[in-house]
Amino acid sequence: MRGEVRKVVLAYSGGLDTSVILRWLQETYGCEVVTFTADLGQGEELEPARRRAEMLGVRDIRIEDLRETFVRDYVMPMFRANALYEGSYLLGTSIARPLIAKRLVEIARETGADAVAHGATGKGNDQVRFELTCYALDPDIRVIAPWREWDLTSREKLVAYAEAHQIPIPRGKRGEPPYSTDANLLHISYEGRALEDPWVEPEEEMFTRTVDPRRAPDEPEYVEITFERGDPVAVDGERLSPAALLARLNEIAGRHGVGRVDIVENRYVGMKSRGVYETPGGTVWYVAHRAIESLTLDRGAMHLKDELMPRYAELVYNGYWFSPEREMLQALVDRSQECVTGTVRLKLYKGSVQVVGRRSPVSLYRRDLATFEEDRVYDQRDAEGFIKLNALRLRVRALAQKDCREGP
Repeated sequence: MRGEVRKVVLAYSGGLDTSVILRWLQETYGCEVVTFTADLGQGEELEPARRRAEMLGVRDIRIEDLRETFVRDYVMPMFRANALYEGSYLLGTSIARPLIAKRLVEIARETGADAVAHGATGKGNDQVRFELTCYALDPDIRVIAPWREWDLTSREKLVAYAEAHQIPIPRGKRGEPPYSTDANLLHISYEGRALEDPWVEPEEEMFTRTVDPRRAPDEPEYVEITFERGDPVAVDGERLSPAALLARLNEIAGRHGVGRVDIVENRYVGMKSRGVYETPGGTVWYVAHRAIESLTLDRGAMHLKDELMPRYAELVYNGYWFSPEREMLQALVDRSQECVTGTVRLKLYKGSVQVVGRRSPVSLYRRDLATFEEDRVYDQRDAEGFIKLNALRLRVRALAQKDCREGP
């Protein structure tokens, strides 16, 4: 039963899908729709979304610039953890969903709405991410997911519905785009259509944030990133806000073709999916952060973080940002970052990023301990006892196996 709904807050991009959803909500539920469009740095003009919403009769249109909030409160905590899903994916789409869903819930409270709605399909991860966040923040919230209710099960049916209801179709939709995309300041993703065959190489024309590495500059570029307590705060000595810093890294890394990945990932809903991602600035940030940690984190702390990272990344990927276990892990991660301060120097060249220098005022690296030259700090004879003690269990096992083989 659908039940009575007077007002719905819709996560609205202004594209074909969410424009059809807007009209469908108005017709199916006979309700008022409040649209919410988040500017997360997707690089698109958002005023067309406002105009389409106005054209469809929406009176309460919310467009919010959340770029600084996105990077400061979501991307930065995640990067302190070095989160990498299945060894490759820097979670650009995953980390944006909790913020969007959080604002949906908040706007629903502000406007007295009965429900929130999103345009995620019933096959993807985003439906889970949106709804887990909504229920975590408001256990009584009602969520409407049109893709799980309606019979518009194909792109052709969406276009036909749009034409029948005089909904403007964004340029290019009738021509069936070869893939679908999702973008924000951290990354852009490409999925579906021409990419559904994992054997087929993406066309070079698809990429929008990185140049073809073959056409990147023939000379390397050096960049320095300064960290304080685990977060980047400056590029080449210039202090920048979180969003401005990531934008700067995107620009630098993008012109050198850094940050492309092509993966087959395991979706939370059970299927495998092929995705291609461009994360230029995030890739450089990730490499630099690990480099500064190599100087400033104790071995045990670093290894423990690396053991916990896959679990943290899985929680973000699956939509559990506002879960107690992610918050517990975040507390551990943040505690580890108290002395992760210093500067990393990197070399970018034709699709690659290489650490070539790192320094910190609180470095744990001791040249007088690590040197191969003569020193008066480390007595090499101490290693003999250390090795024998650590070898004791191995020697006992070898003796037992020898006796077992030889018998009585």
